[in-house]
Amino acid sequence: MAMTQRPVRDPVTAQRAQGSFGDSFRSALGPLLFMGPAGFLVVAFFFIPVVIIIAFSLTDMSSSTGFQNWAWVQLENYRKILVHPSSGPILWNTIKYVVLTLSLFNVGMGLVIALLSTHVPRRTGFLFRALWLLPRLTPSVVYVMVWKYIAADAPYGILNQHLLGPLGVKATNWLPAQPWAFVIASNGFIGASFGMIIFTSAIESIPRDYMIAALVDGCSLWQRIRYVILPMIRWPLLFVTTYQTLSLFTSFEQILLLTDGQFGTEVWSLWAYHRALNNYWGNFQWGFGSALAAVLVVIGILMAIVYMRYFRFNELVQEPRIEAL
Repeated sequence: MAMTQRPVRDPVTAQRAQGSFGDSFRSALGPLLFMGPAGFLVVAFFFIPVVIIIAFSLTDMSSSTGFQNWAWVQLENYRKILVHPSSGPILWNTIKYVVLTLSLFNVGMGLVIALLSTHVPRRTGFLFRALWLLPRLTPSVVYVMVWKYIAADAPYGILNQHLLGPLGVKATNWLPAQPWAFVIASNGFIGASFGMIIFTSAIESIPRDYMIAALVDGCSLWQRIRYVILPMIRWPLLFVTTYQTLSLFTSFEQILLLTDGQFGTEVWSLWAYHRALNNYWGNFQWGFGSALAAVLVVIGILMAIVYMRYFRFNELVQEPRIEAL
C-alpha cells in the first residue's frame, strides 16, 4: 500500500498568513467600531420599521378588525392602489410637488444663495445666510401661520393689503385660489436653507488656486461657475439632490398644516397618513396605509439608484490616484 505523504507547511509561510489575517482583521475592526453606532441606528430606525410596514401592508389590519381579527391578504392592498381612482391624481400631485420644489428651491435657490453669499464680503455673506436660516429655525406651526396671514383675504392678508392692493388687484383669499404656489413656496424656503449650507461649505473648500487661475485665464463669472465650481461640488450636489428628493417624497408636515390636503394638494405621503392614522370617518386602514408607505420606499430606492448613476457615484468615491515619479 502506497503511503501518502502529508505536505509539510513552511512555518514562515504559516506565520505570514496568520499575521496577514490578523492585520486585515485589525484594520477592519476600527471602521466597524466607528460605523457600529450609525449601523445600529439605521437597522433600528429604518430597516426594522420598513420590514414591519411591509408586513402590515400584506394584511387587512384596520380599526374595524383591531389587532386580533386581522387576516393576511397578500397583495390585495397593492391591487387596491392600482385600481383606486385617487392613485393617478395623487401620484401626479406628488411628482409635481417634488420636481418643482426641488428644482426651484431646494437645489436651485440653495445653489444661487450659496453662490451669491460666497462672492460678497464675508460678513455680509454670513448675515445673508443667517437670515435664510430663519424659516428652518421657526416652529412649523408659527411658520405656516405666517404664510396663512400672507395669503388671507382683506383686511388681514399681507399680500392683499400691502402688495397687490395698491396695484389695483382684487383682494381674495389666495390660499384656495393658488394653493400649489403657497405649498411649494412654504416648503421651498425651508429646503433652500439646507442646500445653502451644504453648497456654501463646498464652494468655500475649493482651493483658491483654481479660482485665481480661472481669473488669470480671463474666465467670466459664469464660466467660473460652469467649469470650476459646479464640477468641484458634484458630491454635494448628489447628496442634496438625493436627500431632498427622498425628504420631499415622504414629508407632509407643512402641507398638513397649510391645507391638510384640501384644494387638490393631497400628496402620496399625506394620503398614507390620512388613511392609516387620521381621517374624517375614523376608520383607520393600517394595512392599506402601510401599502401606500411601502410604495414610497420603493420609489425612494429607485430614485437613489438613478441619481447615483447620473452623478457617476462610483467615480466620486474612487481613491485619489497618486502617480509615482
